[in-house]
Amino acid sequence: MNRQAFNALLSEAHTRNDYSALIDLVPYARLIGIECLRLGDDMVFRLPAQADNIGNPVLPALHGGVIAGFMEHAALLHLLMFMGSAHLPKTIDFSVDYLRAGHYRDTFAQCQVWRQGRRVANVAITAWQTTQTEPIATARAHFKVDES
Repeated sequence: MNRQAFNALLSEAHTRNDYSALIDLVPYARLIGIECLRLGDDMVFRLPAQADNIGNPVLPALHGGVIAGFMEHAALLHLLMFMGSAHLPKTIDFSVDYLRAGHYRDTFAQCQVWRQGRRVANVAITAWQTTQTEPIATARAHFKVDES
């Protein structure tokens, strides 16, 4: 996708507050069912409860890899939506801390860009289910954001 087409897609997504077309650019995000909603300057990502995302059927609890993938892709999509580039950021490093079990219910994530330079962006991600003050996981991610 060229820069002009991407910018048109991004502009329409911001106008309609519907980012599904951008999420569709990332196959894994589409597979696990990521959704997002812009609330002012904030973006909240949602991972709806799906039986395919369960890792421990006894609890039932979400698979840790799905939680990590959700958080990593939330950060990637956050950068994609706000950095104004027509290409996907590439993950350099990702580290997650699991704090509580991710039960079989909707999960939410919010990202904060700590630093974005010309080549690298650092993002902090928090995931929660019941209340934002009780996160199930936190993560840090570094992305390559230049085109080279």
